[in-house]
Amino acid sequence: MKVGILGLGEAGALYATGFAEHDWQVTGFDPGDVPTPESVDRAATAAEAVQGCELVLSLTGAKAALAVAQEVAPHLQARTVYADMNASAPELKRRIAEVITASSPAIFSDVSVIGSVPKYRHRTALVASGAGASVIADYFGTLGAPVEDLGSGPGAASSRKLLRSLFMKGLGAIIVEAVDAGRAAGDELWVRAQIAKELVDGDSGLERLYEGTYKHAERRGREASAAAELVAELGLDTGLAREISQLHFLAGRAQGLRDTTRLTPELLEAYVGLATANIGDATERMGLLDSGISALWPGARAVGRALTVWTRAGDNQALHQAIKIAEPGDIMVVNGEGDVSRALVGELIAERARSRGVVGMVLDGAARDVEVLAEMGFPVWARAVTPAGPYKFGPGQVGVPVAVGGVVCRPGDLVAGDSDGVAIVPADRAASVLADAREVEAEEARRRVSIRATATAAVPGGAS
Repeated sequence: MKVGILGLGEAGALYATGFAEHDWQVTGFDPGDVPTPESVDRAATAAEAVQGCELVLSLTGAKAALAVAQEVAPHLQARTVYADMNASAPELKRRIAEVITASSPAIFSDVSVIGSVPKYRHRTALVASGAGASVIADYFGTLGAPVEDLGSGPGAASSRKLLRSLFMKGLGAIIVEAVDAGRAAGDELWVRAQIAKELVDGDSGLERLYEGTYKHAERRGREASAAAELVAELGLDTGLAREISQLHFLAGRAQGLRDTTRLTPELLEAYVGLATANIGDATERMGLLDSGISALWPGARAVGRALTVWTRAGDNQALHQAIKIAEPGDIMVVNGEGDVSRALVGELIAERARSRGVVGMVLDGAARDVEVLAEMGFPVWARAVTPAGPYKFGPGQVGVPVAVGGVVCRPGDLVAGDSDGVAIVPADRAASVLADAREVEAEEARRRVSIRATATAAVPGGAS
């Protein structure tokens, strides 16, 4: 028996290993730079991987599933069962089924995984629908996997999966929210203990859901979006389902923003006290925000990593989302589209940001509550001040490159601000710019000494 596996990521690799352990011949394909599991023949193309197979598993991810099906369909044989195992909307499963049946003599099955593949491997429970469901039950049954044949057409298994996802992805999202809130409040261990007591797997289940939500955030966010589409088709309110999806996407961006290896705490500390003017001189005056963006109170200073936000003019919903994933040492850099009619920031949002460890904010927009911000000692640079509060409807994006004050700022770039203004330094240049800026600083100090010495010598009776 021969199985072709399209997609050799975590799930694909585990299924490949499981079939190989049961003496199946396994071929696989993945365009990415991922390891090839032992006992798997890696094909050069997807079409090559499916040739001669009795079973083909599509584990490419929902985004690529239709295109991959179109690519391989002409190469499938009459006895082949094509199992789409991606978590996607029922309508997409039906479209893939049409491609397979119209372009090949193969049989299609909609297969959904009901459980944790990393935990149960190839024995994870499945539900299957479509013409090939009974064959799927036979094949996977020999591996020890329980398979429920729904006895209906493509899309039924996917619908069952998404109904479960509403709960499981929601649970993962709320665990992330609760644990991160506990950390911000200084009670993370207590919160974790409370959650673990309610889970069958205790601490291990908590850790799997917490870390998995970050690790697989993009994929799970798309799955939650598909679940929201199903809820809409059922005529129910989608508000909670879409919020679950958004929380997963934010977790994915947070995971990317966690990579702070280029901007170490030591490097950030080395920039403290360094004038933005010296940084500008060291970068040939590049990376300095225009003079319309200035400190809201005298003496404001901050150095940190950029947590970027792009929001619609006058709306700060995205800032609230960004605060949820903020890390200590972040500076929020906000493209507010230069609008000054509504304040994006005031004392309350600043207090929330500070509680997460945010060290300042840079706004291409307006702010308010200036006196309170000064009393708090929370640095904010903005284009204007207005008492008018913001809208909170969105849209907005977090963790994307933004244009602020005529400068492009990317997530994780170094941001330094003082009374003169704000400088942005690309993360990969931060170390070299620091050395150059310190040399500028030292040269200016030498020149000041020389000027003063010359002035003293010119005064009658001065030092000779």
